[in-house]
Amino acid sequence: MFLVGQNQVAPRNTIGNVPLEWYKDEEHIGYDLAGKKIKIKERQSKLDSFLASADDSKNWRKIYDDYNEEEVELTKEETKLIRRLLKGKAPHADFDPYAPYADWFAWDGAKHPVSNAPEPKRRFIPSKWESHEESYNPSPEYVPTQEEINSYQLMFEEDRPKFIPKLHTSLRSVPAYEKAVQETFDRCLDLYLCPRVQKKRINIDPESLKPKLPSRKDLKPYPTICYLEYKGHKGPVTTISTESTGQWIASGSKDGTVRIWEVETGRCLQVWDIGETIEEVAWNPLTELPLLAVAAGQDVFILNTGCGSHEQQKTIEELLHVQPQKATDEADTNASIVNWVQDDRHGGIRLKHFKYTRYIFLLFLNLVVRESRSVLIHQLSKRLTQRIPFKTKGIPVSTAFHPTRSIFFTATKKDVCVYDLLKQKLIKKLEAGVREISSIAIHPGGDNAIIGSKDGKLCWFDMDLSSRPYRVLRCHPKDITGVAYHRSYPLFASCSDDCTAYVFHGMVYSDLNQNPLIVPLEILRGHSSADGRGVLDCKFHPRQPWLFTAGADSLIKLYCH
Repeated sequence: MFLVGQNQVAPRNTIGNVPLEWYKDEEHIGYDLAGKKIKIKERQSKLDSFLASADDSKNWRKIYDDYNEEEVELTKEETKLIRRLLKGKAPHADFDPYAPYADWFAWDGAKHPVSNAPEPKRRFIPSKWESHEESYNPSPEYVPTQEEINSYQLMFEEDRPKFIPKLHTSLRSVPAYEKAVQETFDRCLDLYLCPRVQKKRINIDPESLKPKLPSRKDLKPYPTICYLEYKGHKGPVTTISTESTGQWIASGSKDGTVRIWEVETGRCLQVWDIGETIEEVAWNPLTELPLLAVAAGQDVFILNTGCGSHEQQKTIEELLHVQPQKATDEADTNASIVNWVQDDRHGGIRLKHFKYTRYIFLLFLNLVVRESRSVLIHQLSKRLTQRIPFKTKGIPVSTAFHPTRSIFFTATKKDVCVYDLLKQKLIKKLEAGVREISSIAIHPGGDNAIIGSKDGKLCWFDMDLSSRPYRVLRCHPKDITGVAYHRSYPLFASCSDDCTAYVFHGMVYSDLNQNPLIVPLEILRGHSSADGRGVLDCKFHPRQPWLFTAGADSLIKLYCH
């Protein structure tokens, strides 16, 4: 890259004077000072760059450095230098192009030339004025005499002039080219002997190049209209979770309350005032134990919802009874990680963590909690806490389990690591190629996954095919806050801060040679923006093709078909 100005920055790419064409088939363009690969970033489309230039008044000063794969903004001094160069002036204003000439060479007594360089090539090429000798009426000094013509015969053949000028009174008296017939014959012979191939022009209809997608009418049912609203929260609803039977839905808000709603009527069954912002709520997938896990601040609460039968309530009360913990040694790692205490105020168990908790995920009475840089699993039946024995490069953003196998997914801001819990090793690493990952969901079949990012991209991964996205959908102009799969219908959805939720048809075939079918179906609107946030979470009904959305406008909406 050519840097203008005095403050030159050392290049980040250390490949040296190597053409970038050598890296056109690679995923990187070179190496930085630490020896790490510099990956090729995805360039903006012309439409996105035009929209960015309309919003940014300083965009005309930005240039893209292909060598270092970064965008550079020119300073005012550098732009002034460029303008002077375009006008043909000196780069610096204080330079005087008409300064008096100072002859530093002493010519007195010089016997040798200043330069002993060989003669340039232009000295041996005929000048333009010498072409006048080929005229039909050249000047008399160019026409040789008979004696000069006779002297040409005594020269060697390579020294003889190739053309002898002749004087003609008019252009009509100029004779024909003597080799014209021979050269015409040779040209016709070449055309006759060369192979002839008839090229057929292919007429392609542009509409035929588009992928043939099924009609949306054939892909019903899917959610299209808002059927019901759940009102009661005083702040933005940050998280929602549906119960396995589909009768109840739980929600958490920034107002510090957790509510349970009846799906079909919208009636609020129960309210817990936690007192802190609710980060995540999750129902127990076991129908016979309707428990609810809540993450708020540094603590996780396991609450008795009271939605089960009388026999189930007895089992839940025994399960949620915690004995006072005895004094343990300082070397006891479990005691240093979390403290299990009885929560009589909310009717359940309170897990006091020593670090900030963000994400919870219930699976068969195992509670997964993501701390600052580690992931914890709590086993409710044994009151046991253990840390996942894997080191993650970066802060975990979201986690998920494989539906049928002992495989665990941990998503950081840049990639997703897939671990085998039984073999305790990394089996795959999914590279999304986005700015920052925000959410992840696993297909019920277990071989596909969707990832949402904060630059509005939705990535579909076919994990049997590649570690790169099979399809990247640029559907949202703002951050994607949540993604979800339906358990039984071929549907998946995404929600964003642009106050919309997109519903897609995603069919996965049992034939491994057939790629998944992805069709956009519907854009669900209805939420309003609050403090720059839109739809914060979305979940499907476990049995019906319905979608629940939680918005920053303190509303929960149910969209039905």
